[in-house]
Amino acid sequence: MSAAQPAALSFRAAVEADVPELVVLVESAYRGDASRAGWTTEADYLGGQRTDPDGVRAVITNEDGVLLVVERAGAIVACCQLEHRGDYAYFGMFAVRPGLQGSGLGKEILAEAERRARETWGAKEMRMTVINVRDELIAYYVRRGYARTGELSPFPYGDARFGEPRRDDLAFELLVKSL
Repeated sequence: MSAAQPAALSFRAAVEADVPELVVLVESAYRGDASRAGWTTEADYLGGQRTDPDGVRAVITNEDGVLLVVERAGAIVACCQLEHRGDYAYFGMFAVRPGLQGSGLGKEILAEAERRARETWGAKEMRMTVINVRDELIAYYVRRGYARTGELSPFPYGDARFGEPRRDDLAFELLVKSL
């Protein structure tokens, strides 16, 4: 393998032993100054935590879904949640190490998540919610075939498990892609 060709990605279901590292990964991708190394930061919109061990554990133990751990050369580089919800799959808790963002990893992981949802559950579409003020992130998903629905759900103001809002106009927008 040449130095220019990075090791292939491998995917596996997260286990209890992964919880501490996955919490650190998700936090590093979205919150605090460390998240500013990547482009997915929410530091301008939200302070506090993005997730915690209980939140990650809940995704891992959900019988209707999986938290995929993405590794390269034995190191965790990303994760994403897939949850089977009838004829569609929900995609969430997507995090790529900030220093690796912008390298095409996200596109590859998203494609694998869509393939798994289609092949494992027969999902007809993938759905996700994105904070409505995250224009650059929404544009990223639109470029990958997701449609903005305009359907908004309220941000859980006052629930510290979702962070400490720095704006009063936050909501979640539903994005959908046919599989």
